[in-house]
Amino acid sequence: MPGYAVIGGQWGDEGKGKVVDFLAQEAQYVVRYSGGNNAGHTVINDLGEFALHLVPAGIFWPHVTCVIGNGVVVDPDTLLQELSVLAKAGVDTSRLIVSDRAHLIMPYHVALDRLEELSRGANAIGTTGRGVGPAYVDKVARVGIRVGDLLEANREEVFLPRLEHVLHQKNAIITKVYESEPLDLGALNQKCMEWGERLKPYIQPSEVVLQEALARGENILIEGAQGTLLDIDHGTYPFVTSSSPSIGGAYTGLGIPPSSIVGSLGVFKAYSTRVGGGPLVTELLEETGAKIRELAWEFGATTGRPRRVGWFDAVAGRYSVSLNGFTSLVLTRLDILDHFSPVKICTAYELDGKVIHYFPSSVSALERCKPVYEEFEGWSQPTASVTQMDKLPRNALAYVRRLEELLGAPIDMISTGPHREETVVNRPFIKG
Repeated sequence: MPGYAVIGGQWGDEGKGKVVDFLAQEAQYVVRYSGGNNAGHTVINDLGEFALHLVPAGIFWPHVTCVIGNGVVVDPDTLLQELSVLAKAGVDTSRLIVSDRAHLIMPYHVALDRLEELSRGANAIGTTGRGVGPAYVDKVARVGIRVGDLLEANREEVFLPRLEHVLHQKNAIITKVYESEPLDLGALNQKCMEWGERLKPYIQPSEVVLQEALARGENILIEGAQGTLLDIDHGTYPFVTSSSPSIGGAYTGLGIPPSSIVGSLGVFKAYSTRVGGGPLVTELLEETGAKIRELAWEFGATTGRPRRVGWFDAVAGRYSVSLNGFTSLVLTRLDILDHFSPVKICTAYELDGKVIHYFPSSVSALERCKPVYEEFEGWSQPTASVTQMDKLPRNALAYVRRLEELLGAPIDMISTGPHREETVVNRPFIKG
C-alpha cells in the first residue's frame, strides 16, 4: 500500500509545487490533505507558469488523478476559477476529485477573517484573510457546511434551515461586534445552489477512492500544504495555520491508515523564509536578506507579501525531521546561494546566555534566541540547472553534506531551478 508524503519542513514556501510536479510522473494519484487557498504551489512547465491554491500539483500529468481530501477547506469560487484557468491552458480537469467531507469556506468566513485580523491591529498574526481559520473553527464547533451538503436532495427542509441558522449567528457578530454589513441569506443560498451544480461532477467520497487505490497497489503522492513549523499543534503558536500540515494531518485529512505511508519526504529551502508575524531566529534584516529576497523573488504566491529571509536554521530543521520521521529530504533554491560568500547555517541557539540545541515551544523564548552559526566558504561555479550530484561545486556539496549531518536524514534530491529538468536525483523517492 504505497503512499508517499511530501511535506514542507520549514514555514511553507519551500518549493513543494515543483517537487510534487516532478515526482507525480511516478504516481497514479496526487492528493491534498490540509489547508485551503491560503497555500500556493507554483508549477512551471511547457504550458506556462501556474500558481495552484487548491488543485494538487499533479494535475499536469494526464495519467494522474488528483484528490482534494476531507481535511482541506474549500473556497468554491477559488476552486472554480482555478479549474477555469487550467482548462483554458489545455489541462484536463476531469481527473479531479473533491471529497464530499471537505468543509466549505463560506463568504461569512472570509468577512470574519478579515474583520478579526483588522481588529488585532499591531497584534495581527498574519492571516491571509481567505477565511481558512474561521472555516476550521466552524468545523470543530460542528456548525460547518461540507462540500457534500451542496448536493442535498431535500434542500428546502434540510440545507436551507441549517444555512439560515449559521448565517444568523455570523451576521450577529459581523454587525454587532465589527459594525459591518450583514450577508443576505437569499443571495448566499443561490450561490450555494450554483456551486453545487458546477462542482457536482467532481464530488465523491474520496476516502473510498484512495483506499481502493491502495488496495490495488497504486502509488499515491501526498501533497502537503504550508510547512511543519506552521502546524497548529507543533508550530510557532499562535503564529501558525489552522490545520496540521505535518505528517499527522495526512492520516486524518485523507482517511488512510498510517501503514499506507511508506515514505516521507521533507522539503527544505537552502535558507529560511516565513510570511507574516512570528519568530524567525536567523532573520536577516540588512542587505544580505534583501538581496536574497530580490534574487529569489521571495513574495507569496497567494498574498504577494514579501517574505522574511534568514540563513538556514538547522535547529528548527531537526525538530521538523523528528516530528515527521522524514526518510529523505529535498533541498530547493540552492542556486540562490551561488551569489553569496560566506554562507551560514544556524547549528544552535543562545537562550538567556546558554547554548541550546532544541526548538523551544514558547514564542517568547524563541524571540530571545540568538543564532549560533557555522560559516562556509561560498562557491564560484554556479549550481543553477545542474542535474548531477558530482557536477555540484565542491563547496556547495560540502554545504549539502553538512546539512545532512545536522538534520539527520539524507538529501536525495536538489532543485537547482524552477523547471522539472533542473533537478538532481541522488536516490529515487518513489520505489518501483
